[in-house]
Amino acid sequence: MTSLVIATAAFLATHFATSTPLRAKLVAAMGEWPYRGLYSLVAFVTLVWMIWAYATAEHDHLWTGPRTPPFVAMPFAFALLACGYWRNPTMVGADKLLKAEEPARGMIRITRHPIMWAVMLWSASHLIARGDLKAVVFFGGFLVLAALGTVLVDVRKKADPDWARFAAVTSNIPFLAVAQGRNRIAWHEIGWLRPLAGLVAFGGVLYFHPH
Repeated sequence: MTSLVIATAAFLATHFATSTPLRAKLVAAMGEWPYRGLYSLVAFVTLVWMIWAYATAEHDHLWTGPRTPPFVAMPFAFALLACGYWRNPTMVGADKLLKAEEPARGMIRITRHPIMWAVMLWSASHLIARGDLKAVVFFGGFLVLAALGTVLVDVRKKADPDWARFAAVTSNIPFLAVAQGRNRIAWHEIGWLRPLAGLVAFGGVLYFHPH
C-alpha cells in the first residue's frame, strides 16, 4: 500500500506541475517538444508504477459497494472520451481552436472538459463499486487529478486572450452553460459516429474486462 500511495502522489505531482511556473522554466530551458517528451515519459513511468502497485497491494475491505455504477457510468464515459478528441480547445496544443468563429462545437457545448469528465466517471464509479482501500487511493487519485485538472486548466488558459470568449459560452459542469442559456445542444454536430465508436470501445473493454 505504501508503494501505491507514493506512486499515486508522484503521478499527481507530475501532472499538477504543468500548472505551476515550473512548466514555463522547463520549456524555456529545454524547448516545447523536448519538454512534452520528457513529461510524457515521466507520466507513463509513474502510471505504470501506479498500476503495478495497485495490482500487488493487499485487499483491505472498507465497504460492500454496488456493482452497477460502472455499468451505468462507463457508456457515457466512453462517449465523452470519443467525442472529446474532436475540436477540443482545452487539449494540449489546441489553443488555435479558441480563435475559431464558433470555438465551442459538438460535445464542447455540453462541457469544455469532456475527457476529464470521462476520467471522473470512470474513477468515481469504480471507487464506489470496489469498496477497498487500494481503490480509494488508486481511483481516488484519478478522480482528484481530473476534478482539479479542469479547474487548473481553466486558470492556466485564462492567459490566452481568446479564452474569455470561449469560457462565456461553455461550462466545466456538463449542461450548465446550456441550462443558463449561454449555449445550446447541437446534436448534429456531435453526430452518431463518435458516440458509437465510444460504445463499441466500451463493449470491447467490457468483454475483456474479466481477463
